Amino acid sequence: MELKKQFSKKALEDFKLIDEATQRNDEQAYGELMRRYKKPVYHMILKMVRNVDDAEDLTIEAFAKAFKSLHRFKKDYTFSTWLFRIATNNSIDFIRKKKLETLSLNTSFKDDNGDAVNIDVEDNNLNPQEEAINSQKKELVRAFVTKLPPKYQRLVKLRYFDELSYEEIAKELEAPLGTVKAQLHRARELMYELVKNKKEHI
Repeated sequence: MELKKQFSKKALEDFKLIDEATQRNDEQAYGELMRRYKKPVYHMILKMVRNVDDAEDLTIEAFAKAFKSLHRFKKDYTFSTWLFRIATNNSIDFIRKKKLETLSLNTSFKDDNGDAVNIDVEDNNLNPQEEAINSQKKELVRAFVTKLPPKYQRLVKLRYFDELSYEEIAKELEAPLGTVKAQLHRARELMYELVKNKKEHI
C-alpha cells in the first residue's frame, strides 16, 4: 500500500483513528483526534480572528463540522490538511460576516508533512450565502445546547444565537463580566466534550 510512502507516521495514525471513529463509532478515537489538533487549530484560528473568545467558538465549530463529515474523508491527503481547511473556511466566513481587520488571507500554515496549507481556499460544499452560513452554525450549536446543564443554556444562546458580546451578556444577565466569561468558558469545555464523544448529536 502506498500510504506508508506518502504520509508521515502521525498521518497514518490519524487514518487509523478515523477508521476506528467512523467504522466503530469509537469515542476514544474522536477524543484522540481532538486532543492532537485542538491546540494547533485554535492557534491558527486565533491568528486569523485575533480574538480569544471568537477563536474558541470557531474551534468548536471546526471540529463539529469535521466530525460530522468524517465518514466522507478521503485518504488522499492528511487529516490535518483537511481539518485546517475546514477550520480556515469557517473562519473566513466569520471574518467576511464580521468584516474583521485580520491578517492577510494569503498567509499559509504547515501541515504534518510540511506542506503549505493556504487559507484562501474555497469550500464548494458550503453555501456562500451569509444567511445560510449563519444558519448552519446555529444548527451545529443548537444540537448541543439542550445537552448542557440548564445554567449554561441561556448563556450559550445569548452568545451563539443572539450573537451578543461578553459585555452585552453581562448587562443582560446583570452579572459580573468575569463570571460570564468563566461560565461561558466552562460551557465551551462541555460542548467540546459533546463534539468529541457524541457524534450522533451533531
